[in-house]
Amino acid sequence: MDTAAALPPGTTAEGATATLDRARPGGASAAGLRHPRLDPYWLASAFFVAFAAVSITRYRRMATMSWDLGIFEQAIRSYAHLRTPVADLKGPGFNILGDHFSPVTALLAPFYRVFPSPVTLLVAQAALFALSIIPVTRVATRLLGRGRGLAIGVAYGLSWGVQRAVDFDFHEIAFAMPLLAFSLEAVILRRWYAAMLWAAPLVFVKEDMGATVAAIGAVIVIRAWQERPPRIVPLAIGLIGFGVLASALALGVIIPSFNGGGSYDYWDKVGSGGEQTGTIPFETAVRTLLWVLLPTSGLLALRSPLLLAAVPTLGWRLVSHDDHYWGTDWHYSAVLMPIVALALVDAVDRARDSDRAWLASYARQLPGMVAGAALALTASLPLENLTNPDFYEKPKEVTEVERLLARIPDGASVEANVGPISRLTNRCRVLWVGNTRDVVPDYIALQEPERTPGELVQYAKQLHPDQRYAYLGSTGGYFVLKRADAG
Repeated sequence: MDTAAALPPGTTAEGATATLDRARPGGASAAGLRHPRLDPYWLASAFFVAFAAVSITRYRRMATMSWDLGIFEQAIRSYAHLRTPVADLKGPGFNILGDHFSPVTALLAPFYRVFPSPVTLLVAQAALFALSIIPVTRVATRLLGRGRGLAIGVAYGLSWGVQRAVDFDFHEIAFAMPLLAFSLEAVILRRWYAAMLWAAPLVFVKEDMGATVAAIGAVIVIRAWQERPPRIVPLAIGLIGFGVLASALALGVIIPSFNGGGSYDYWDKVGSGGEQTGTIPFETAVRTLLWVLLPTSGLLALRSPLLLAAVPTLGWRLVSHDDHYWGTDWHYSAVLMPIVALALVDAVDRARDSDRAWLASYARQLPGMVAGAALALTASLPLENLTNPDFYEKPKEVTEVERLLARIPDGASVEANVGPISRLTNRCRVLWVGNTRDVVPDYIALQEPERTPGELVQYAKQLHPDQRYAYLGSTGGYFVLKRADAG
């Protein structure tokens, strides 16, 4: 790379040389220049606080949006007590490895054993997301300078895909974020062995991640082929095979063997199987792709082969007929964000030395532009809530609901829908409403603001015709019923 081309405007080569001399050990200002090396770490720490604040405050306000947090807590609670990872919310005695192959979540078991709360999962997710900021910012500042590197780090931390995931409770993809970021950082720096070692554990995050491992192997082949280093290309080809084989085993052998139906339940969400909710409209696909690439990289990431690592995730989403996968909500785009951010770093590093003046100028200005775009978009994204004092207040209604749910004793079996789950899974056996099978729950806890106590007693009779449930109490649209012969 041409050193002069990389200098900030107004900086001479002589000035840069003097700066480098001072930065050497023993230089006059060596102590003063150590601090920029800490930039990735303080930036990650700041985002950890922000991510954790959003997640924990949402939990305190009972703003949980799905049953996923409860499912993961049940599995991790089982791991913490050295038991089979059962998630009763998926069905009584259901082994979670028969749903998704995500054994990596067992790493949280020791922390959950000490702090048995869903908050433990939320804090862990915030830490993993924040950890991924370190390699993104570190390699950006190393190649592009402190200002541009920090701009890209901020843009990544504020990216809409990361914020949506932080806002949507806990998911196993949190583990993929730092693994992807460290792996692709190593690819950019041509540390091939490190890149492969960081990529390989992705197969334990989720069954589809093996395809991403294979894509990273392909990126290494493309990059390493130009230099023809010994042994690297065959090893990278081996990584491709490892990723493909890992996904094939997870989808075809491991998950079906733990699944009560002997199959992979999500096949019906792709291709032509199952009950279709529609075919992805062309304009929806284009809009999602533009959201992934335009505000995050100004489309310049398309110039980097690192973007190949995003193809598997985009591929299964766009071939699905489940409309939940198509858009920009939920957590599905989070794993794309470190890939796009590092593809941007790679593309800017290459394009800013281009003979085409417009391209070089665009590349030099782009880090600041994507940071500005991320800041502007944050006005309508979850982190914006941190500027609202009312967001930190725990509503009185929530306290009353917690008191109601506290009347359910520890160890009881409870049939519930989304609302009460997060307050019960750490101390009760919680089953999904209408899916208790042969289990007769001691209590039924529901968030049903449109129903009366009498209607819910009748609903309980429909669910369990041979049992009698009595109204125990209600507040704020939450109801608790107790089985007549429950202790």
